[in-house]
Amino acid sequence: MSKLPHIPTSIFSVMSQLANEYGAINLSQGFPNFPVDQRLLDITKQLTQENTHQYTPMAGLSSLLEKISQLTYEKYVRKTDIATEILVTAGATQGIYTTINALIENGDEVVILDPCYDSYEPSVLVAGGKPVRIALNEDYAPNFNRIEEGITSKTKMLILNNPHNPTGRIWKESEFEALETLLEKHPQIVLLSDEVYEYISFTQPHISINTRPKLRDRAIIASSFGKSLHVTGWKIGYLIAPEKLMHEIKKVHQFLVFSVSSLSQNVIASYLDIVDFDAVAKMYLQKRDLFRSLLEGSRFTLLPCEGTYFQVVNYDKISSKNDTDFAKELITHHGVAAIPISVFYEDGTDKQMLRFCFAKTDETLIAAAEKLVSI
Repeated sequence: MSKLPHIPTSIFSVMSQLANEYGAINLSQGFPNFPVDQRLLDITKQLTQENTHQYTPMAGLSSLLEKISQLTYEKYVRKTDIATEILVTAGATQGIYTTINALIENGDEVVILDPCYDSYEPSVLVAGGKPVRIALNEDYAPNFNRIEEGITSKTKMLILNNPHNPTGRIWKESEFEALETLLEKHPQIVLLSDEVYEYISFTQPHISINTRPKLRDRAIIASSFGKSLHVTGWKIGYLIAPEKLMHEIKKVHQFLVFSVSSLSQNVIASYLDIVDFDAVAKMYLQKRDLFRSLLEGSRFTLLPCEGTYFQVVNYDKISSKNDTDFAKELITHHGVAAIPISVFYEDGTDKQMLRFCFAKTDETLIAAAEKLVSI
């Protein structure tokens, strides 16, 4: 008996395993391969010698909660109550899973916008909910007519991912205004906003739900220190939500993980005093521009990348194969791993697109590009 009978092994695991088998350059899975900030390592070394190894309070280390509240005010001018509105989680994915399982009951419907990150649907299914997958437009903008058509009296949640994985698109002001108008008609719907790439934006600023008074009182916002500080293996993130929703989320969280790594929380609480998130965005902008410039001579067509550390390309000038087969061929014959975009769609929509991760050293990007340009 399986709660997820139709859910296969994650495409990220499949492609990474194949890349390892063939010794390919891995631009598939979204993790940086460059060193973390030496200052972060120094703080970690220091704090390992101190009394930082026991349970923290369930909701998070008090000093980290204070820093998150301060950061949220500095970036978004939103005041948060550290006692009732913030929860430190074992990565954003755990926060998203916990949120869905705390708020979705058997038979509830959850609107998910395709293409989407692959953890949303399984979380809904485990909660007994029904995922309602609705495709974005060709340019990956939200189609509010389709979204409204997908809403019923059973719809209890809409999941938004901005900046968007896998496409790198960022929502515009007019789109948030349209979302506010739509949700005013449906007071039963809560918004789960996955903003793990919030500090990695380029061509336009990221607009957080934290800045939308009409939405934030009915929204849960997921953030990721793993993504923002390029320490993905630490698996640490946080949620911000109004007390009425956070109260229910904490009930599930306490029996799922109870509290998150004490050392990680202490280190990040100290590191937030010195880290510059603008510098993080500039670093990824340099890598995006480098990777795009290196691929200018290739037969790949590059789509816009407004945020995240992912570059989507079209390969229709190279091959007529479906994207999964071409992604495997790219590994086995050309030595570079990517993710096929069709896996992010419920119906496997195949537009001959691949996603490359450019959160890599310049040397890695140059080596990968040399192989891609030669195809």
